[in-house]
Amino acid sequence: MIEKITINTPFIRLDSFLKLAGLVSTGGQAKILISEGEVKVNGQACLMRGKKLFGGEKVEFEGQTAIVVKGE
Repeated sequence: MIEKITINTPFIRLDSFLKLAGLVSTGGQAKILISEGEVKVNGQACLMRGKKLFGGEKVEFEGQTAIVVKGE
């Protein structure tokens, strides 16, 4: 299932997005999972926790997928 997560800013950092989407419970957990290559952005493993995500980008983690949707 693909979940759409709306942001009301121009972009969101990957670690913050993982928390917002409910894929992780803490920023520390996000940092570790990203550094271990467990998180994919647009189909590729991403090791940058501060990566800026913009509308339309897809994040995958443990079989769950969330898409960044740019709010109004």
